[in-house]
Amino acid sequence: MTSSSAIRRRTLDRLASEQFDAIIIGAGINGAGIARDAAMRGLRVLLLEKGDIGEGTTAWSTRLIHGGLRYLEHCEVPLVRESLRERELLFRNAPHLVKPLHFIVPIYETGKRPPWLIRLGMLGYDTLSFDRSVPGHRMLNADATIQRAPGLNAHGLRGAATYYDGQVTFPERISVENALSASDHGATVLTYTRVDDLVQINDRVGGVTFTDLLDADQRQHTVHAPLTINVTGPWVDQLAGQVASTRYIGGTKGSHIIVESFPGAPTEAIYVENEADGRPYFIVPWNGLYLIGTTDFRYTGDLDQVIADDDEIDYLIADTNRVIPGAGLSREHVRYTYSGVRPLPSVDEGAESGITRQHIVHDHAPDVLGLISIIGGKLTTYRNLAEQATDLAFRKLGRPDPGSKTAIIPFPGANTEDFKRFAAKFQVWSQLPVATAKRLVSIYGTQSRQLVERSQTIPGMLDPINGAPDTIKGEISFAFDYEAAQTLTDVLMRRTMLGLNADNAVPAVDEVATLAADHHGWDESRRQREIEDYLDYLARFRSQSVERA
Repeated sequence: MTSSSAIRRRTLDRLASEQFDAIIIGAGINGAGIARDAAMRGLRVLLLEKGDIGEGTTAWSTRLIHGGLRYLEHCEVPLVRESLRERELLFRNAPHLVKPLHFIVPIYETGKRPPWLIRLGMLGYDTLSFDRSVPGHRMLNADATIQRAPGLNAHGLRGAATYYDGQVTFPERISVENALSASDHGATVLTYTRVDDLVQINDRVGGVTFTDLLDADQRQHTVHAPLTINVTGPWVDQLAGQVASTRYIGGTKGSHIIVESFPGAPTEAIYVENEADGRPYFIVPWNGLYLIGTTDFRYTGDLDQVIADDDEIDYLIADTNRVIPGAGLSREHVRYTYSGVRPLPSVDEGAESGITRQHIVHDHAPDVLGLISIIGGKLTTYRNLAEQATDLAFRKLGRPDPGSKTAIIPFPGANTEDFKRFAAKFQVWSQLPVATAKRLVSIYGTQSRQLVERSQTIPGMLDPINGAPDTIKGEISFAFDYEAAQTLTDVLMRRTMLGLNADNAVPAVDEVATLAADHHGWDESRRQREIEDYLDYLARFRSQSVERA
C-alpha cells in the first residue's frame, strides 16, 4: 500500500497536465457531495480543500439529520418536505452514521407556542413525512411527560409532543465517505490546498491558482477547467468577491457545549424554548456525552477561529438548569465547546431564526462565466443540493447528463444488503471485545472488515490504544493509507473520531503520534510538532483536558 503522502506528491506533480471538467473548492459536506455526484456521472473532477475534509462548517453543526420542524413557522414547507425525504435516504444509505433519534418537546405555560400550535406543527410534520420509516408524533399530558423524562421541570408543565428525527454522531465521516467515494469514481481530492486566485480571462473563470500548504516551500499550482464551483460555506464571499461585488453570505454563529451525564439527564433528546429569547435549542444524548445547543447570533469575526464565548456558554447552562432543575451545571462541567458559522444568505434585517435555510445554487452568468457559488445549505439536504449543482454543471458544460444515482447507491460504509446482519456477524467474526466491534462499525461501517483484516497482518495492530478504550491501533495507519488523512489532527478529529471524546483524546495523543511516526518514518521533531499542532487545534474547543494537562 502506497502512503497517502506519496500519492499526494505524484498527484501534484502531474496536475498541470491533467484535464478537468470541474474544479470544486471546499470539501465540507456540500463540496464532497458534489464531487461524489459529479464523479459518479463521469465528470473529471478536482476537489480542493484548504484544510481537511469536513473540517469546517460541517463539523460545527448540532449533528442532527432533521426535517426542520421549526421551519414550518416560517412557511418553508418545500424545505421541510425536501429535508424529510433526504432524512429517509440517509437512514437507508448510511445506516452506520445516521440513526433515528427520539425527541421530546415539553410545553410550558410560559412558552411562546401553545399546545394547539405545537400539535398542528406535528400533524403537518407527519403529513410531510408520509414516506417515513419511523413512527409519527404523540401528544403527552404532564404526568406522562414526567414519566418519560423525570428530570424535567414540572412547574408550569402542560404536557409534551414526541416525535422522531435523525442523528449523525459524526457528520465529519459523511464528508469523508463522500470524498473517498468521489476518489473511487475518478475524482482527484487534495486537502491542505488553499485557493488563492481565480484564473480569469475576460469575463470567464477558467481555473484556479492554489498553494500546497503541506509543502515546506508553499509552492503554488495552477489548474484549468471550464467550470469552477465555489462551495466554501461562510468563506464564499472571499472567493466570489474576486469577480463580483455582491455580498452573498450573512452567516450566524452557533455554539454548543459538551457535558458528561448529569442529575436528571434525559435518555431522549429534549427540544425546548430558551426562556430568555424563545429560541429553540436541544439537549441531546450524543457520543456517550450530552450536546447542548445551539445559539444563533450574527457574526462578522474571524471565520477560521470561531470560539464559543462566556455569554453563550452561560446562556446554554442557565436554561438547561431551568429545564432540568437538578442538573446543577456550571462552567466547570463543560468538557469542551465548539462553535461555527452557518453560511446563510445575506439579509440586512430581521431575526436570525427567520433567515431561510434553503440553499441557493448561484450561477454567476451572464456577468461572469464558468463560476457557480453555493449559498447556504443544510447538512440534511446536502445530497439534493449536490444533485442540483451537478445538474447545472452538465447544462453549463453542454454534456449529456446520465442522471444522479446518489439517492439509490449506499455509502462505502454501507455496502451490504442487510446492515444489522453485517454488524452482528462482524462482532462474531472479528473476535474483538463487543464494545470495540460496535464502535468500529458505528464509524467505519462495512469497511470495518477491511480495517480488521489489514490489522490482523501486522503484529499488535488489534491491540487497543493506550488512553482510548474500544480502539485498535490499526486505525491509525488505516486513516493515512485508506482515508486520505495527512496529519495527526486529521486522524483524531475526522477519522477515528477520538478527539470528540470527553477527554479530546489528550491521554491517547502521545501513543497515536508514535503510531503515526512509526508508520510514516517521522523523526522525533516531527512527532512533537504534530502533537503541538493538535493541542493548538483544541484551543478553539476550550477543552478542559488541555487546560488541565
